[in-house]
Amino acid sequence: MAKQTIDQIDVKGRRVFVRADFNVPQDANGRITDDRRIHSTLPTIRSVLSRGGSVVAASHLGRPAGNGHETTYSLAPVAQRLRELLGSDAISVRLVGSLATDVDAAAAAAVLRPGEVLLLENLRFENGEKKGDAAYAAKLAAYADAYCNDAFGASHRNDASMLALPNAMKPRPCVAGLLLAKELQFLGETIGNPPRPFVAVLGGAKVSDKLPALRHLIGRVDAILVGGAMAYTFLLAAGQSVGRSLVQRDLVKEAQSIVDLAQSKSTRLVLPVDHVCGESLVEGTAVQTCSEVPEDWMGLDIGPATEAAFTQEIKRARLVVWNGPMGAFEVPPFDHGTIAIAKALAQATRDGCVTIAGGGDTAAAVEVAGVAEVFTHISTGGGASLEMLEGKVFDSLEPLVASDESTPTMQKLARRNEL
Repeated sequence: MAKQTIDQIDVKGRRVFVRADFNVPQDANGRITDDRRIHSTLPTIRSVLSRGGSVVAASHLGRPAGNGHETTYSLAPVAQRLRELLGSDAISVRLVGSLATDVDAAAAAAVLRPGEVLLLENLRFENGEKKGDAAYAAKLAAYADAYCNDAFGASHRNDASMLALPNAMKPRPCVAGLLLAKELQFLGETIGNPPRPFVAVLGGAKVSDKLPALRHLIGRVDAILVGGAMAYTFLLAAGQSVGRSLVQRDLVKEAQSIVDLAQSKSTRLVLPVDHVCGESLVEGTAVQTCSEVPEDWMGLDIGPATEAAFTQEIKRARLVVWNGPMGAFEVPPFDHGTIAIAKALAQATRDGCVTIAGGGDTAAAVEVAGVAEVFTHISTGGGASLEMLEGKVFDSLEPLVASDESTPTMQKLARRNEL
């Protein structure tokens, strides 16, 4: 169901708690290596600031123990990047501790002025966050006049800031951020009512990771193109030689049941017909292209005939959803198939096809291929996007006001100055 968005409520003179997903990758020195998730939430933050509101932003980062501050997982690098990206759009961007336990943070939130951004330190430093603790969420709720979920990447989790917090905010407005609304539009509405032909491209290492998505998509899509190491479990089930390729042998029968289900539902399951094989998964290893994987070799990428077959399927499609690389794309030359598919999807987009990429590795591959700006939508949520492909419903979205519901006006809600 579509949700009301941040730009549909009055925020002048009000504090908006923006639950963002700033869980960005960093190198060994703590430098951010990909700030896509920060960029993606800027429209929501700017919407509040430009209309006279202030922002209390919050996110998790990594997997701290939940027993207090851990320097490795501090949001300090995120705060610095946020300052750089917002520039003059914000009066200030300040990093503070937990509103639940830090007196200075609470005092700063209480006097937050229009145009200011307060970024809370890593939410997972507090034990109550992962536990979904209602008492902890209530402390966060005391410092905001509205709640905005712009953290699609965490929306499949029932953490306190995702579910207990918006419930504690009622009757104050609880709405979707502009990023979340876009994710729901493409991964929910578009896939729920797809143009035809509708094609899914699924890859990655393990078939076990994609089984729920496969079962949900069969009968809903016209074709599923299977690449990556997960394809070798299906090929083994078909009696083909897979050499030393990564195979989940305990799931061979399950793979065959997927093939049978697809046949019964008239969904074409398209498997690789050739492979780029290597003696080992290291750069510079011996490489050959084969119709079947030889003994003592590993299938590490789709071959040229498979690239051509997949590209033809993509050319005919009007909607394509892609999750998972076609091979071990982090090690050249086994990146060729993944990049070829990324470029084929980019061309399809130019020709009018709706293209949706989901998953961290997939998004990275699209960036490496240099076609990220062409895709219709690149999801910021890895696990969340996959779970939407599985047909799951997220509890965290339930407290958000539906697009056809009335929202309490800010003027009718007394500002909570008694802090």
